[in-house]
Amino acid sequence: MGWKLHHRATVRRTGRLKHQSAYIAGQTASLRRIANDSWAIPYGGLSMTSSGPARRYVSGAYLDKLLDQLSERDWKIIADVWRCRVLSGDQITRLHFFNISQLTRQRTRRVVLARLVDWGILSPLSRRIGGIRGGSAGSVFSLDVAGQRLVRLHWPDAAADEQRARRPWTPGQLFVTHALAVSEVYVSLIETSREKDFIVESFAIEPFCWWPNGVGGYLKPDAYMRLSANRVTGHWWLELDRATESLPTIKRKLTAYLEFINRGQLGPRDIIPRVIVSVPDERRRLGVVEVIERLPSPADELFTVTVFDDTTGQLVALVEEPP
Repeated sequence: MGWKLHHRATVRRTGRLKHQSAYIAGQTASLRRIANDSWAIPYGGLSMTSSGPARRYVSGAYLDKLLDQLSERDWKIIADVWRCRVLSGDQITRLHFFNISQLTRQRTRRVVLARLVDWGILSPLSRRIGGIRGGSAGSVFSLDVAGQRLVRLHWPDAAADEQRARRPWTPGQLFVTHALAVSEVYVSLIETSREKDFIVESFAIEPFCWWPNGVGGYLKPDAYMRLSANRVTGHWWLELDRATESLPTIKRKLTAYLEFINRGQLGPRDIIPRVIVSVPDERRRLGVVEVIERLPSPADELFTVTVFDDTTGQLVALVEEPP
């Protein structure tokens, strides 16, 4: 059958999403819709009832008061926490306090995040979990009730299918570690975009990035990314492997993408994104590569396997110099 993996396309200059300007206008679509304007399935976030301390009732009048006090940086923090589900304090610092002197950076971040927590916009998860980088412990934040309702007010189209706002809860450590790893890919891409002629046009996590597979189910990558450099755009699905699943399980996941192609299905914007598989170490990389080598064509073109720490560099290189 005839099909073609997407390697390059001309960048659309209208409505492109760049980190420094995306949060108020164009970001609405990116936060809640995937690239071809098809609505993703609803996402309720970390939304089970919390056993933590009771919060003030979040009334409409209280939200109106918040709207008058929130800064542009506050809105950007809210948008990114909503986009990623969870962000560590270190990740928020690198996204939104990077341009402050090192002498005041940490203190400013603590003051700002404490204020957003006090206002019921952010909620620190009850467990402090070691960071993705450097093994340092730190707080992990998700959106609290006021934050969820502010998203609905500020981006009504983007949050149209959201469930009722609920207090966050702390899920298991494996879940949070995996979610923070996905967030780390996003943060690292944004950092790279500041240093190179490179744009993160879209970054959608699951289930926003899930895609109908043509037989009543979904392909379920961990993220969908649309990245551009030098007027070339690359479309990618991310499979983030933490070596917690067996290689036969990984084979079944990757086979689902091949079956998707063989059924003649197309992904976002009527193209087939390539799949980057990010693994924790070289030993795991070699194991996954061996699995892919035994899969039928076009597995060798569709899949790229990289160690987690090299994920961003590999993505940038592939966009700048596509195969």
